Amino acid sequence: MTATATEKTGARTDEAANVIADARERIDALDDRIIGLIQERMAVSAVIQEARIASGGRRVNLSREMEILGHYREALGKPGTALAMTLLELCRGRV
Repeated sequence: MTATATEKTGARTDEAANVIADARERIDALDDRIIGLIQERMAVSAVIQEARIASGGRRVNLSREMEILGHYREALGKPGTALAMTLLELCRGRV
């Protein structure tokens, strides 16, 4: 086993280092997709906000945000609520 593989992965065998390296590549690809989806969500949210404001409404619909928070909490547990809050903040800014 190479020292570099151990340092980069924390593995103690080459086999484990290879598994970890492959899994990390998958995670990096997933993270790229997640970031792209968040950016797409931000753009869609901007369209909704513009339409709502143009019609005389408020920028934020709190009942809709509560639905989103509940959906994430049900799917992911308590940490899902924090994730949803972060998404909402990214998409509409702090209220």
